[in-house]
Amino acid sequence: MAHTLYDRTLAFAGICQAAKLVQDTAREGRCDEQALSATLASILNTNPANTLEVYGQERDLRSGLKVLTNGMSGSSETNELMRYVVSLIALERKLSSQPELMQKLGQRIQMAQYQREHYELLDENYINNLASIYVDVISPLGPRIQVTGTPAQLQKQSVQNQVRALLLAGIRSTVLWRQVGGKRRQLLLGRSKIVQQANILLARL
Repeated sequence: MAHTLYDRTLAFAGICQAAKLVQDTAREGRCDEQALSATLASILNTNPANTLEVYGQERDLRSGLKVLTNGMSGSSETNELMRYVVSLIALERKLSSQPELMQKLGQRIQMAQYQREHYELLDENYINNLASIYVDVISPLGPRIQVTGTPAQLQKQSVQNQVRALLLAGIRSTVLWRQVGGKRRQLLLGRSKIVQQANILLARL
């Protein structure tokens, strides 16, 4: 897979989009359905020809690209999103250091690919299945990502499961970001280049 700025920007936008959808789901109990579909589908695309193929089309990452370009605004909403992103990167780093867990994750995702033949992607039962992968494989790595939102929504099992499925998608994008050359220091030293690339992508959507 290519290690270009374009590829890293797409993958990082994938992380940001998962974080945004987590935030919206936790607050409102729902989120943008098109973005949700693209984000959850990315979990299942484990052998892509290129980075874009993981998500579908550039427009399927619109929400994530917007988060990326607004990432330094300093608002409480943006700070929360960046906290999710940083937490996902930290969790993925722990995951990647444990080959047996990576293998287990791969096996569970392969099972989910087979089950996809029997369920629609946004079927509640299928989302529950993706959530269980996160609970079984990712959560034990700790510390758990503290998701904030509306208490009435967070108490719903369906909301909890959608949040966990989206966090799994965030991990998938973080794995991809690392595979195409993403490093944490780039977020500090090379952020302006990623933001510039994201703005270019947004301008043509």
